Amino acid sequence: MELELRHLRTVRAIADTGSLTKAAAALGLAQPALSAQLRRIEKALGGPLFDRDHTGARPTLLGELVLERARVVLPAVSELQEEAVRFANAWGAMERFRLGGTHGPLLGGLVDRLVTAHPTSPVSTYTSWSVAEIAAQLVDGRLDFALIGTCGESPPPAQDRLTWQVIGVDPVFVMLPDSHRLAGEPELDLASLAEECWADVPGEGCFADCFISACARSGFSPVSVYETDTTSVVHLVQVGRAVGLCRATFPPTPGVVTRPISGAPLTWRHLLGWHPRSRAAGAAAGSVSGYTRAAYGEAVRRSESYTDWLSAHPRFGAAL
Repeated sequence: MELELRHLRTVRAIADTGSLTKAAAALGLAQPALSAQLRRIEKALGGPLFDRDHTGARPTLLGELVLERARVVLPAVSELQEEAVRFANAWGAMERFRLGGTHGPLLGGLVDRLVTAHPTSPVSTYTSWSVAEIAAQLVDGRLDFALIGTCGESPPPAQDRLTWQVIGVDPVFVMLPDSHRLAGEPELDLASLAEECWADVPGEGCFADCFISACARSGFSPVSVYETDTTSVVHLVQVGRAVGLCRATFPPTPGVVTRPISGAPLTWRHLLGWHPRSRAAGAAAGSVSGYTRAAYGEAVRRSESYTDWLSAHPRFGAAL
C-alpha cells in the first residue's frame, strides 16, 4: 500500500484527539473501519504508530516521526491547493474589480469611485450576511476585495491568510421614528428604551451577545429583537413597531432619526480585506483603500447626528 495524504490526516486526527473513538467521530468513520485503516498504515510504514490502552492512544517514536513530517506536508499541500485555485480564479488579462460586502454602507460608494476612475474595467459585486463566506471567497481568489464589519474588537475571519485594513470605527446608534417621544433628544440612555421592541439586521459574530450584555448592564432584557433585512428594519421603525440598531453612518431616511447611545456601549469596525498574494492586491490595494476611505468619509458627512457627535468623541471615525 502506498502512503496517501488521507493516511497522514488519519494519523494526525488520532494524535490530536488521543483516542481512536474520538478520531473516528471526527473523521466520520466507524471505529472498526478506522482501526483497520490504522493497521494498514502501520504495516506500510513498518511498525506501530501508537501505543493503545484503555486511557487512549499515544504516539510511539515512529509515530512521532510520522507526525512531525505530516505537520509539514499537510499544510504545504493545502496551501498549494489554495494557491492553484486562487490563480485559476484570478486568471485573465483584462483589469477587473470583484468586490464582496456584507450589506454595509460603503459598497455602493466604492463601486461609484471605481467606475469613475476605471470606466473600461468591469466591476462586479457579491453580497452576503456571512463574513466567513466573504472571507472564503477572498482566500479562493473569487473576490479581489471585500468590505465587512466586525463588532467591537472582535477579529475578522481568516486573519492569518488575509490582510484586513480598518477604514473606520463607529458607535452603534439607535434608529427611532421621528414621532417617537425621545426623537428630539441629542443622546439616549439605553435604559430609557427598556420597554421597546428592537430590530436589526442578522449577521455572524458577537454583536447580538454584545447587545444583550449592554442591555443587561442597563438593567433590562429586550422585550423582543426582530432580525431582518435593512428595508424591513426601517419599515418597522417608521410604523412604530420597533426601534432599530444601526451604524452611525446610516444615511438620512424619511420618517426616521438616528441618535447616539450614552457611553457608546456598542461599536462597529469597517474593514477592507484582500489576499496579500493576489494580483489585485499588488496592483490596486492602495487605490481601492483610498476610494473606500473617501466613501466612508462621505457616509459620515451625510449623517448630521453623527458629525455633531464626533466633535466630542475624536477616538471614533476614520482610522488614520
